[in-house]
Amino acid sequence: MEDRLQMANGLVPQKIVSVHLQDSALKEIKDQAAHEPARIRQPGPEPSVESEPELGLMEHLGKDDPTVLGAEPTQGKDGASGSEPAGGRGEFCHLHLSSCHECLELEKITIESVKFASAENIPDLLYDPSGSLEGVADATRLESEGKRINIAGKAPNILVYVGCDSQEAQGRFQQVQSVLADCVDTDSYTLYRLPGENALRDPWSDNCVLLVLATKEPIPEGLHHKFTAYLSQGGKVLGLCSPFTLAGFQVTSKDALQETVQTLVFSKADQSQVRLSVLSSGCVYEGLGERLSLGKLWGHLENEDGDMLIVQVPFGTRGGEAVLCQVYLELPPSSSIVQTPEDFNLLKSSNVRRYEVLKELLTTLGLSCDTKPAPALTPLHLLWAAEEIRDPLMQWLGKHVGPEGIIKSSKLSLKFVPSYTSEIEITPTAIPVVTDTDAFSSGNFDLEIYRHNLQTRQLGKIILFAEVTPSTMNLLDGLMFEMPQEMGLIAIAGRQTQGKGRGRNAWLSPTGCALCTLLVSIPLRSPLGQRIPFVQHLMSLAVVEAVRSVPGYEDINLRVKWPNDIYYSHLMKLGGVLVNSTLMGETFYILIGCGFNVTNSNPTICVNDLITEYNKEHGTELKPLRADYLIARAVTRLEKLIDMFQSQGPDGVLPLYYKYWVHSAQQVRLGSADGPQVWIVGLDDSGFLQVHQENGKVVTVHPDGNSFDMLHNLLIPKQR
Repeated sequence: MEDRLQMANGLVPQKIVSVHLQDSALKEIKDQAAHEPARIRQPGPEPSVESEPELGLMEHLGKDDPTVLGAEPTQGKDGASGSEPAGGRGEFCHLHLSSCHECLELEKITIESVKFASAENIPDLLYDPSGSLEGVADATRLESEGKRINIAGKAPNILVYVGCDSQEAQGRFQQVQSVLADCVDTDSYTLYRLPGENALRDPWSDNCVLLVLATKEPIPEGLHHKFTAYLSQGGKVLGLCSPFTLAGFQVTSKDALQETVQTLVFSKADQSQVRLSVLSSGCVYEGLGERLSLGKLWGHLENEDGDMLIVQVPFGTRGGEAVLCQVYLELPPSSSIVQTPEDFNLLKSSNVRRYEVLKELLTTLGLSCDTKPAPALTPLHLLWAAEEIRDPLMQWLGKHVGPEGIIKSSKLSLKFVPSYTSEIEITPTAIPVVTDTDAFSSGNFDLEIYRHNLQTRQLGKIILFAEVTPSTMNLLDGLMFEMPQEMGLIAIAGRQTQGKGRGRNAWLSPTGCALCTLLVSIPLRSPLGQRIPFVQHLMSLAVVEAVRSVPGYEDINLRVKWPNDIYYSHLMKLGGVLVNSTLMGETFYILIGCGFNVTNSNPTICVNDLITEYNKEHGTELKPLRADYLIARAVTRLEKLIDMFQSQGPDGVLPLYYKYWVHSAQQVRLGSADGPQVWIVGLDDSGFLQVHQENGKVVTVHPDGNSFDMLHNLLIPKQR
């Protein structure tokens, strides 16, 4: 029983003994407990909605839950919220831009971004040495709690090195990728291949929670130095049949063992053992000596020599460690190198234990292996933010859906049904849309909170909501060119299963993230239509304003990073924007995808983490925010920013943008750490970044070709 109990302070009891108390003692304990105040705060009920909220009051839409904020604050003149006018404060001046790029990029452009930044546990936050443009006090300090913290603000990556670029290497990567995806929490990590040239050139180590070496090729000296340097910084390495070793022992080949099935005895961290059949690489570790005592994990063959095939080697003084294996844990029993049916049967019978061993290795290296089944797709719900739009919407649908209630596009078909039953199939390319709103209910989206905080003429009025959907970007594909612009489409999801980021990046979309895609139409011959790259900047700014324009929340250190990211200070990414624009005739049809972390502390930092830390430092009691509340506020702010841009041009929004951006007077290098040093000037007239070179020349940097590495102050080319 002892090993199943844990005390509040994390200690585990060594022995439990029974104690018999007299009646008088029991009465004394009972009386004492009755006079002590309760120490456990009970969770409040789900928020409800007041029927007539008054705009401008700091009230939350949840009268039965005092912990959640959800009311629209007073809008200031020209659309700015709270006490901040839209033009920013007096000390923020316009930049004098020396070049103009009107009529640039009128063809279709795609600006895609973001992987969510992460740290597996959210500690206290780093002091922000850049200060705050509004005079915010020093940020609180980060507690590592004994773990290596990723302060780069990037997604937590598992990088896989498979040697030289070849078809065989790509096959090895796919094998490793497949088995790791079966073991780790895929909401917490993204898996990428690490080419050798990138390993030598790029600053990958700060974003990497695990480096997997899965090649039999010798590790070049330069790469070996890089990998050991990563270990010395506290990095984690998993070797899968790799010749990689550290000082003090070596890999020795034994031909008799090569690609044969052997019995392995594996000792786990708790000293329990697992016996299983494994496929040997033909190599063993020798010369370990006393180093074995440094690691808890090890695995040896059940043969006369007791050949060592798995070793755990701590490295350095900062928590680095390597687990090195000479068994093919990444290969399934059906692999082509399994030679006989008998071998297949042995490996198949040990397949569950193969995963048990692999998860033990990964867990020891600090990864989360609490895998969850992929959530099932759910139907869409057709909702509206205002009752007056309901009848025109239903009339439009009656004229445009097919005989079976279907609207088709190149990416999916939407079937409009009054209600959903389990007999209706849902696939990534065929999704039912429920039109009856009376039965709608969701823990991730409160329609009334959204309605009360959406203060727009047009944007975000018609809602397609799904608890789980492949991607909100695809949902509007069949409707964006057909539905009247004044109906203002928006797709919102609780989770995405196929979220995408910029280039080849994955977009993690766990529960607690605000996920939406908004349809915006912009006339070509308008100030914004001539400067479409500004759209991503306006959306990023709208998200920051959605939080920082709430009275009391002005100093929450949420900022914009060029070209389309949302950051905590300059340290951690917690959201971003993806924009697809199509020019048809005289109109740009723009899908703006946006995702930012609101309540999901793991695997990322989120808005409510910043609020909690602000309360802790300043003794305030700001309430946590909701995703539906912030989506409505962000769409409201975006419409006001678009109006401001269309009436005043870039000068109407740039002061507010510079107020919140992270790059003021920042010095960076172009391309690499050895590249030319430049100073950031600001945005040019088309929304592109301008940098000032040492020779006095001002250069424009396009957002779809470059990205900031904030940790190393680099402007680096995006990998495609």
